[in-house]
Amino acid sequence: MTQPQDGIGGTFAGQVALVTGGGSGIGAAVARRLAAMGCAVHVADVNGDNAKAVASEVRGRGHVVDVTDSSAVDALVAGVVSESGSLDVVVHTAGVDDAQAKEWLLEARESGEPVDVLCRLTDADWQRIISINLAGTFHVLRAAVQAMRPQGRGAIVTVGSSAAFDTLVGYPHYAASKAGVHALSQSVAKEAIAYGIRVNTVAPGPVDTPMASRTPAAVRKAMEATGVIGYATPEQLADNICYLASPGAANVVGAVLLSNGGRFTVS
Repeated sequence: MTQPQDGIGGTFAGQVALVTGGGSGIGAAVARRLAAMGCAVHVADVNGDNAKAVASEVRGRGHVVDVTDSSAVDALVAGVVSESGSLDVVVHTAGVDDAQAKEWLLEARESGEPVDVLCRLTDADWQRIISINLAGTFHVLRAAVQAMRPQGRGAIVTVGSSAAFDTLVGYPHYAASKAGVHALSQSVAKEAIAYGIRVNTVAPGPVDTPMASRTPAAVRKAMEATGVIGYATPEQLADNICYLASPGAANVVGAVLLSNGGRFTVS
């Protein structure tokens, strides 16, 4: 493993991190932030070229992984531990939305007709979102906890969504998958803390990522209007995530941190 990038601080000095979905968006911003704080970073993504590009930037290692493939996730985590000797931080940002559903939302907005998404979703549409967002999170959590248990420590951060609380019209599959991520992560957090492993979740609102760039302009404008701050940057989410992974959050276990620009609060 290459040496950590010289950076702005040593919060994660000497630690090893794995960032899934690290080839772009929030994951790439997290990889950069962790490296800047002294962490040796493994960047994993379904797009191998993107993973290698970000890894090169942070002087880490790039990996190709499809998080829906549990065997591939297990092999990835085992390989990181074998190469680096430990695994201290796992940040799971890999996930997808549904570009077609966004087009249907635009169609309804332009026509003035009610939103018609649910009855147009196929089993394959549903399974794709659930497999990547929810099953993928399960695969990563299981592999990470298995790797961290022998060392008696670790921090894992998953990415949910504010849409799990303030569910979006026309997005039932996405909202369900992210609500599942929250419940899964919180349940695992209660189990894993007995082994010194902290699990927490960040729940973003709209974030200006390549995935968000596929949102039709009219739909994006409507989403921006729901909050004062507008779309967050990936770097803002990276700050939230790195806090949850840091010693500064040592007493934070099973939290779901809203990062949605004040669109709503929950109690």
